[in-house]
Amino acid sequence: MAWIRYPLYFLAIAFVTWALTQLELSSPGSLKLHLVLSDTDVHGTSEFSPVEMIQAIILGACGIILGWVAMYCPSQRPIAFGLGGLALAFLIRELDYFLDRFIADNLWQVLVAIVGALVIVYVYRHKRRLQIALARIWPSPGLTLLFSGAVILFAYSLLVGHEALWMSILGDNYQRVIKLAVEEFIELVGYFLWMIGTIEYAFQARAIAYREPQPAAQRRRQKRRHDREGRF
Repeated sequence: MAWIRYPLYFLAIAFVTWALTQLELSSPGSLKLHLVLSDTDVHGTSEFSPVEMIQAIILGACGIILGWVAMYCPSQRPIAFGLGGLALAFLIRELDYFLDRFIADNLWQVLVAIVGALVIVYVYRHKRRLQIALARIWPSPGLTLLFSGAVILFAYSLLVGHEALWMSILGDNYQRVIKLAVEEFIELVGYFLWMIGTIEYAFQARAIAYREPQPAAQRRRQKRRHDREGRF
């Protein structure tokens, strides 16, 4: 029930945020938002930060949930496939440092291009089914939250986290870790919204799947299974 789920969302987000802030306050530098791993590393990295790890976990969970929707809610498969592909592209982007450093340089760009191409081709080939799926589920609280998260990730965090902006604001006091902290926490908000939106979308898709009449072949298959079980 939504009136139970939303307070739980609030408590979960508040707890994770509190834990991250307390971690840094109790042991300065624990968030690892600016690590310099070698003398040749000019900019440093935040890829080992607990904030980035939580973002990757959220994206992985979103991908699993959307995969479940695509498998068990056929009428919503086009939407779930597209959103799942987007979550996978986000996850690859979050892991770019490790893919480039330990496997091959610019590998993440190739992988994102492949995933993006597959999603575009699939959506184009099933655009009619996509329109039907949207008509069945809209208005949707889940999709609204997913859209809100995308706005934060694609627009707000990129603009507010722009390095030139913080160099202008801080002037001679500029430190890159400040820019990284603001950017990563804003992105975390966007991923929180993505997580909530994915869960709510899955609940709504499941409700639609249960409301839809079963195909005749599926009804006959269930009847035969029931008849076999009834003999013993």
